[in-house]
Amino acid sequence: MSYIYQEYSRYFAQVAHPIEQLAAEELEELGATEVEPAYRGVHFDATPEVLYGIVYQARIPTRVLVPLMTFDCHSDNYLYQRAQELDWMSLIGVDKTFAIFATVAHSRIQHSKYAALKLKDAIVDSIRDQVGSRPSVERRNPDVSLNLHIDNNRATISLDAAGRSMHRRGYRLDALEAPLQETVAASIIRLTEWKADCKLLDPMCGSGTILAEALMVASKTPSGYLHERFGFDALPDFDADLWDALRKKIDSGITPIDKGLISGSDIDSEAIRLARKNLERLPYGNLVTMVTADFRDIEEWKDGVIVTNPPYGKRISPWQTIPEFYKEFGDFLKQRCTNTSAFIYVGEPALLKTVGLRTTWKKELVNGALEGRLAKYELYGGSKTSPRKAAAPQVDS
Repeated sequence: MSYIYQEYSRYFAQVAHPIEQLAAEELEELGATEVEPAYRGVHFDATPEVLYGIVYQARIPTRVLVPLMTFDCHSDNYLYQRAQELDWMSLIGVDKTFAIFATVAHSRIQHSKYAALKLKDAIVDSIRDQVGSRPSVERRNPDVSLNLHIDNNRATISLDAAGRSMHRRGYRLDALEAPLQETVAASIIRLTEWKADCKLLDPMCGSGTILAEALMVASKTPSGYLHERFGFDALPDFDADLWDALRKKIDSGITPIDKGLISGSDIDSEAIRLARKNLERLPYGNLVTMVTADFRDIEEWKDGVIVTNPPYGKRISPWQTIPEFYKEFGDFLKQRCTNTSAFIYVGEPALLKTVGLRTTWKKELVNGALEGRLAKYELYGGSKTSPRKAAAPQVDS
């Protein structure tokens, strides 16, 4: 049988709101055509080669969906019947595990978990009727990941081309409490317009997510580098030779970075230990400088870019409140970081008012359930030389 994507070569990248346009620009850079941003996603056309490349390299999307079928869906029974029309033996079979992620809106079927259950029943019953046994469900690391979306009683069943949420890069095996999502960190780096053309510092790096995403940009390491298996290999027309050649070509472009180009610090020695461990999983992660240090102990940082996600909560310590901490960090930027562009991401937008500096711009950026903000500050002192043109000095490790 044929599937929708085979007829139209059109796909959908899921993206957090409101950075759909940011993702659209990235997809175009990776070869997508007829790119059309939508709410929480981007529609695009792609050849198989471009699709494989997007799944392997894109940093902003959370999922890339390959539509298999779409139909009007006014009842759970009709969902079950139409879903059984798909050739689940060729897509999954009995030896692979699968998972279903469902969303519903403005439809007679009102509960996403129930919709997923009905689709699961259709799949296992269809396969069991053919061969007498059924595949297993595995939510964490399934062989095949499926998406069911029902909106205004219109259902679309898609295969997840990555086979997982694309924020799971694979380098972050250990993290501190409430870490920044990898796709959010990648969005932050893209919004800074940093192109590895000047030094970058995260003075409150935590377990190193911002540093890792900056490293991957600077070294041209694809976002899926640490993964061996992808969801698109379950497609009936998957071209293994094309994928193997493409991956080798992309990986051949990974390049070393200069020592001192990217550096991070944190007052918590455990955070630095975790950051080192995570970064060591990436190519040239050993060239990222990391030290256990309080930002207050940095005497000077100039001619570069600062990107950080400071802690937030009621108190930073028994003797200092969060607003006091942010004010002190603002003073550090103003007094010690000349000719620098600083980018601060906060999970609570009101905290930006306590920094005490005028923002160049502020952009909404969601991290999980937090409607955060990314703020840019231009810090000058003496001549206003662009930090983009400044050389990256050597930094002791």
